[in-house]
Amino acid sequence: MCGPDMYDCCQDKDINVTKPFSKISPALAGLVLVALGACAQAPAPTGYDDPHEVQNRRTHGANIDLDRALVSPASTAYGEVLPREVRDTISVFSDNAGLPGVVANNILQGNVEDAVHNTVRFLFNSTFGLLGLFDVATDIGLEERDSDFGETLHVWGAPEGDYVVLPFFGPSTERDGFGILVDFVLNPLSLALPTEVKHLPKATWVLSKFGDRYTFGDTIEEFYNSEDGYELMRLYYLDSRRYELGIEVEDNELEDIYDAYDG
Repeated sequence: MCGPDMYDCCQDKDINVTKPFSKISPALAGLVLVALGACAQAPAPTGYDDPHEVQNRRTHGANIDLDRALVSPASTAYGEVLPREVRDTISVFSDNAGLPGVVANNILQGNVEDAVHNTVRFLFNSTFGLLGLFDVATDIGLEERDSDFGETLHVWGAPEGDYVVLPFFGPSTERDGFGILVDFVLNPLSLALPTEVKHLPKATWVLSKFGDRYTFGDTIEEFYNSEDGYELMRLYYLDSRRYELGIEVEDNELEDIYDAYDG
């Protein structure tokens, strides 16, 4: 299907290739694009590209200031006022509300198995789990198989791009930054819900992030208070993200940075 000789073959047989394709439906065209995207492979990154380091460091500093002035106090209040059980329920609901977006990315990646798995998980938690307030699916082996639009772009062959620090969201890459925007704005569940509750998934997502900030507060402060937290966060993000995507990078640069911090 992806071979370069397909058009030449049609030309040799004097076939009109325009007329048959003019009747392809948009849905079928979308499937063709997915299939073509699945044929691509993103180039494996080496080390990291940070040509915007000056601006990235400014954004990194602004994020720390925002965290200490607003996010950290709010997350502390959130964690101390609400019992752990309530916070966990909000996180479970938020994760379940985000599953339709995960399923959409599974489909765009051509990953039918994970799409079916996550759909069944969503249906179980949305019914037996009382609209996603309880995670009953994990207990029966239907754990979440996470994905995002950044991974979809990776599967389609989009390169990682430069390292960037996003306001509020923090460390990212050009590819993942665009993916975050798409995932946040185009949650299928938000588009399907009635107007009066369509922002509920985003609201619970924000609350769950406050819960994460409260839970992992000590680790985050270690990043912020280290001698060069910027480099450490850059290393941690790129290394962990590439591991999530299954990228094997044969490069000693990241290992050298690890050795420097270990020393």
